[in-house]
Amino acid sequence: MTTYGLLVFEDAEELDFVGPWEVFTVSARLRDSADSAVLVSERPGPVRCNKGLRVLPDHTFDDHPPLDVLHVPGGLGARETQLRNPVVTDWIARTAERAAWVHGVCTGTFLLHAAGPARGRRVATHWSQENTLEARGDVTVVRDARYVVDGHLVTSQGVSAGIDSALWLVGRLHGREHARAVRRCIQYDPAPPYLADEPV
Repeated sequence: MTTYGLLVFEDAEELDFVGPWEVFTVSARLRDSADSAVLVSERPGPVRCNKGLRVLPDHTFDDHPPLDVLHVPGGLGARETQLRNPVVTDWIARTAERAAWVHGVCTGTFLLHAAGPARGRRVATHWSQENTLEARGDVTVVRDARYVVDGHLVTSQGVSAGIDSALWLVGRLHGREHARAVRRCIQYDPAPPYLADEPV
């Protein structure tokens, strides 16, 4: 059984955790509900995310089950507010020590750096924040990969890249064919109508 714990906080980027949530929960269903995913926050009650979506966490830092996978999203809250919140960074540090895997998306890597798990590691983050993260020191930012695996730490570039890294992770945990089945189930086969890196 795998228990995924997805951290949520004020101004977290929605798709940073909702995309991986979809991957983790579909994976669990395909495994006959052998696994579970829970949202965890510092306090009980609704959390308003970066674009206004409100979510209701399942657990707080004090009452969640043991987590096999710790997921940390990005967003304005990750790179600004929560960096200065020792309750959050201390919880990340403690939980990461016990988890089999730590998964960060976008600027969630800033929180993982502040808390410790990303220090001295190769990581990915949102393209617009790569220099800022690198300037914090004791981290190597990989700029040309959707996601980066360093030991038990998996980090990805911004927003939708978290789906890629989550699929890789469920493949690592439960096999490639299982990950392919999850991908088929969620019809994840990106074919964007406009290329982000297309010259203007």
